[in-house]
Amino acid sequence: MLAAWTWLLTRVHRDERGQGTVEYVLVILAVTAVALTLISWIRGSGGGLLGSLFSRIIGFVTGRARF
Repeated sequence: MLAAWTWLLTRVHRDERGQGTVEYVLVILAVTAVALTLISWIRGSGGGLLGSLFSRIIGFVTGRARF
């Protein structure tokens, strides 16, 4: 039985075309999920977190604040 199974597995042509595309789609879906989670967390804080971040960045760029 094992010999028949081994013979079958070695004779069957495995078509893996498109495998890379599927992997890229899964990575894009995972990154999108993380981004959406981050956006909802920032919005849930009342916008204070995002506003203070932008204020610090603008202050740093204009030279009024240091990190």
